[in-house]
Amino acid sequence: MSPNLPDVVLWSVPAFVLLTIVEIVSYRLHPDEDAAGYETKDAATSIGMGVGSLVFDFLWKIPIVAVYTALYELTPLRVPVLWWTVLLMLLAQDFFYYWSHRGHHVIRILWACHVVHHSSRKFNLSTALRQPWTTLTVWPFYLPMIALGVHPAALAFCSGVSLVYQFWIHTERIDKLPRPFEFVLNTPSHHRVHHASQGSYLDRNFGGILIVWDRLFGSFVPETDRPVFGLTKNIGTYNPVKVATHEYVSIAKDLKAAGSWRERAGRVFRGPGWSPAPRPEAQLQEPATEGAA
Repeated sequence: MSPNLPDVVLWSVPAFVLLTIVEIVSYRLHPDEDAAGYETKDAATSIGMGVGSLVFDFLWKIPIVAVYTALYELTPLRVPVLWWTVLLMLLAQDFFYYWSHRGHHVIRILWACHVVHHSSRKFNLSTALRQPWTTLTVWPFYLPMIALGVHPAALAFCSGVSLVYQFWIHTERIDKLPRPFEFVLNTPSHHRVHHASQGSYLDRNFGGILIVWDRLFGSFVPETDRPVFGLTKNIGTYNPVKVATHEYVSIAKDLKAAGSWRERAGRVFRGPGWSPAPRPEAQLQEPATEGAA
């Protein structure tokens, strides 16, 4: 029997809208020249990506729910939905989210999905809505939870809670919080680092709700220098289709130009910036000439 859990994302939409409006007004009343702020086309693209993700996520749910349900029926384990087990499930989901998020930064075919969320050069609450349309790459990371007896609906609830929590951390209007919060939770300061394109900030702070996973697994960096948001190579387009697919297009071009199957595998499964080492050119040796007799 499916547990009766609320759709926290749907219930939070009015809060998303209200908080975004409040942030926009705050920039109008108290501009910050150093902050990335808002830009109309960029915000519209982010909102469009968010709306599109709802449509595509609904389609992807069909095969994902089928796989999750089949695995859930096969496992003899069952985790009851009680207040304390929900807390444990939230903790487990956050742990697996960390590894999913980290994997989507270091494996290029996964990055092709996640890069959408990093493609804005702004950092505000509308950026939180800039979601990918190809989230079929996420579901395998949560199979252990289903195998351990977590109902797919309970997993969906936990994922929704994580998504709602991460909305408010996409802002420059909140400075660092008191130390206990900064030590345990993912905060706007930590997430600004995650969205930055500077070398020292790249591929850091992958946590969802908790930042402790980054501290435990060596991926944590505190915010010191002011972040520069966007990609190391920005795409310069507001076309939602191009935003959603540009890295897949780049992968296809690299595969076409690849000189070996090893290079093709690297272009897909290694890091986003990987390229094969240049092959040393053969040194042409001119034949020695004998002196005249």
